[in-house]
This record gives sequence, C-alpha cells and structure tokens, in this order.
Amino acid sequence: MNQDEVKELFKKNNALLNGHFKLSSGLHSDAYFQSALILQYPCHAEKLARALAAKLVENDIKVDVVVSPAMGGIIIGHEMGRALGTRAVFTERVDGAVSLRRGFSVEKGERVLVVEDVITTGLSTREVIDALTKLGAEISAVVSLVDRSAGKVDFGVPRFALLSLEVKSYKEEECPMCKAGGVAVKPGSRK
Repeated sequence: MNQDEVKELFKKNNALLNGHFKLSSGLHSDAYFQSALILQYPCHAEKLARALAAKLVENDIKVDVVVSPAMGGIIIGHEMGRALGTRAVFTERVDGAVSLRRGFSVEKGERVLVVEDVITTGLSTREVIDALTKLGAEISAVVSLVDRSAGKVDFGVPRFALLSLEVKSYKEEECPMCKAGGVAVKPGSRK
C-alpha cells in the first residue's frame, strides 16, 4: 500500500477527522487519525499489517515478539503478529507506568517489534521501549500506521510507517483554535 492508498482508506472510513482535538500527548491539532474506525474491519487490519510486515522483510528485520501499547496498538499489533508468524502481546498502564500484565512476558535478548497505530510525539512508544529494555528485550524496530511527525521522532532503531506526514500540533497555550474560543475534544484512549 502506498501513502495515498492509506490516506484514502482513512478518508473512506471517516477515520481522518477535522476539528479541534486534544491528542493523547496533550497537544492540540485540527486533524485526528481515528484508526479504530479502520481496524474494526479485519480485512483492513490484515491488509495494513501485511504492508507493514513487507517493510520489515525488505529490510531484513528479525522479530521474535510484537508488543503494542493498549489501547490503540492492540488490534494492529495482533495483526502484525499474525503477518510475521510471531506472538503478539500488549502493555498497559499501571499506576501511570507502562508494563506487561496478564502473564505476558518477554525474555532477555528477545527481538521485539513495537507496533503503534499513530505516532505524534513518540511518548507512548518510548515508554513501551523503556519498559521492554529494562526487561532485557532488544528492540528491532518500531512501526505505525501513521507517523504525524513525518519521521522527526527518533527511537534509535529502524522505524516504518504506512503514512508519514507532518500534521501541525500545538501546545494548549499556543493553540490558535483555543485562542479563537474553540474547545478541544479528546477522542483518544489516554485520560
């Protein structure tokens, strides 16, 4: 899938929203990628995961386990596990800290692929990476459906996205929509 096809898929599924949004990073934006509206369809989730998996194969990146953050990364993470023939687990927040729960684990030296739906600042992804490296895992790469930073966020490992573009984001105090009297809505999963 090329970038235009991915963007069209978001548009067709009303998953590229325009308005005034507060992102999970706390930043404000006039665009929001609601990937859950696409991932609710297993055929789309499978197709997107296969496209991401192809990028890993092309770059000879080896993966033992897929790890994604709850909530947004769970479905695409599961599909990535299927596409790569590996297990897929997810992290959750416990008392504000990202960790593996539900009996999930990673072994020392396991090669981990971190899978996200959308990356803006990379905060959630970094938290997952930090939690896994403390357990001795080796991060092979990071993948996402959408990279809102146009590749500017660096995780120190290879990273791939199906749609990479720069979408303006603002601190609340600098947000032109707030200054114009608008109120941001928060459609994401993090409180």
